[in-house]
Amino acid sequence: MSHPHPELGPPPQLPEGGLRVTPLGGLGEIGRNMTVFEYGGRLLIVDCGVLFPEEEQPGIDLILPDFTTIRDRLDDIDGIVLTHGHEDHIGGVPYLLREKQDIPLIGSKLTLALIEAKLQEHRIRPYTLEVIEGQRERIGPFDCEFVAVNHSIPDALAVAIRTPAGMVVHTGDFKMDQLPLDGRLTDLPAFAKLGEEGIDLLLSDSTNAEVPGFVPPERDISSVLRQVFASAQKRIIVASFASHIHRIQQILDAAHEHGRRVAFVGRSMVRNMGIARDLGYLRVPAGLVVDVKTLDDLPDKEIVLVCTGSQGEPMAALSRMANRDHQIRIVQGDTVILASSLIPGNEAAVYRVINGLMRWGANVVHKGNAKVHVSGHASAGELLYFYNICKPRNLMPVHGEWRHLRANAELGALTGVPHDQVVIAEDGVVVDLVDGVAKIAGKVQAGYVYVDGLSVGDVTETSLKDRRILGEEGIVSVFVVVDSTTGKIVGGPHVHARGSGIEDEAFGEVIPKIEESLASSAQDGIVEPHQLQQLIRRAVGRWVSDSYRRRPMILPVVVEV
Repeated sequence: MSHPHPELGPPPQLPEGGLRVTPLGGLGEIGRNMTVFEYGGRLLIVDCGVLFPEEEQPGIDLILPDFTTIRDRLDDIDGIVLTHGHEDHIGGVPYLLREKQDIPLIGSKLTLALIEAKLQEHRIRPYTLEVIEGQRERIGPFDCEFVAVNHSIPDALAVAIRTPAGMVVHTGDFKMDQLPLDGRLTDLPAFAKLGEEGIDLLLSDSTNAEVPGFVPPERDISSVLRQVFASAQKRIIVASFASHIHRIQQILDAAHEHGRRVAFVGRSMVRNMGIARDLGYLRVPAGLVVDVKTLDDLPDKEIVLVCTGSQGEPMAALSRMANRDHQIRIVQGDTVILASSLIPGNEAAVYRVINGLMRWGANVVHKGNAKVHVSGHASAGELLYFYNICKPRNLMPVHGEWRHLRANAELGALTGVPHDQVVIAEDGVVVDLVDGVAKIAGKVQAGYVYVDGLSVGDVTETSLKDRRILGEEGIVSVFVVVDSTTGKIVGGPHVHARGSGIEDEAFGEVIPKIEESLASSAQDGIVEPHQLQQLIRRAVGRWVSDSYRRRPMILPVVVEV
């Protein structure tokens, strides 16, 4: 199996007649999925998603793919194919279209409706091409065929991309639910036909490659939900992804059966469910859904609230309810259902929310104590079955952390893909398909791009390190006035601390050390403010470390007179 090397350099020019595949996100992580295909000097992008921040990225709203490698080639992009409407596949589109608004978006009806609603907030009116399964469209030099796949959102598509270099199939996210709620199966006969034609490179979802067997049907959740609804004495609050329409449908069905009304909480949830209902993907009995403002007129046993926050996101509705920072107050006897999986890295945040909810007396039902979630990604048994149908010549696992990618690679090798034709890459690693063989050709820049409020890309890793220090250790500021000619102190030092756990009075011990250090520097003729700041920083830092074993951020200010 070929895999990336830390010393990989920039890739050479793409050989004539070759196809280049460059993942800019989604490999080595769960999120910000984006893959760029290049043939004959033209580019086709599949998905452009976001990654949600973790605790060590304070203040960050979203993490985008790095567009650096394509920024000078925006005119070469023939289109962006969107496999489905989840945020980790479409959330980055507005930020790419900010740079060039007329790049065509290609996707299914629901996927395009979701991204168009999002783009309205950015005041972008996109060029779109709606496609359905079985349809073929030529997008520049790329002959694209779309194939139905089952996932945790309706209207998901895989895409087969034909070029003279060969056929590449990108699965997007998929599973093989044999009893889907909408009756839309993963089209195995279509994949079998592609396999007979010859799939030169298969990019396959790896998220559940470590999980043995097959994913249970989505409809298995219904009986568990009915039991929870039957036993709940007060309000029911359900947290789910704002795009998990199949899951919300089952919530609506259970609420209708038990005589409860449903209110959606949160802008994204209200928007997405409105779109799904208007397009016919969500069946809503008359009078079932009410505005959240009318809930005060209903008894608790007739209320169901559907909100976001199943991943413990700090600003989502459920987290704010747990912190008593929301208009909806959790009370003794409420039932909260977390109808989702735990995305790796979010476990601590989710359990913090669960503990907060239980503190106020809620009964919390989650994947750990009830079957209220099934995955939207194929497990190992399904992947083996899939590879035996597709018979790919080369395999490139995508969408997953390193452990998922390696597990998926092993599955491909078990089904007969030659080990040297299973390519394990990571973000930025370039793979060229030339003469029917896929090989790593180099590496391009593919780092994290942070969105912080209206700022995109301005926050660096250094900034995040400073934020972590401020959050964990606090800040100590030192203000000194010095003579610009002699460097001697004429005012101060004044020392103040915030968040460090050290009282200002304690700094009386370090002031003589600052004065001594500056007096010594004045004798040596050092008067440059930056050098004096460094001397102050070292003196205070050494004292704080020796006295308190802490490392706060030290901010010296030197004013010359």
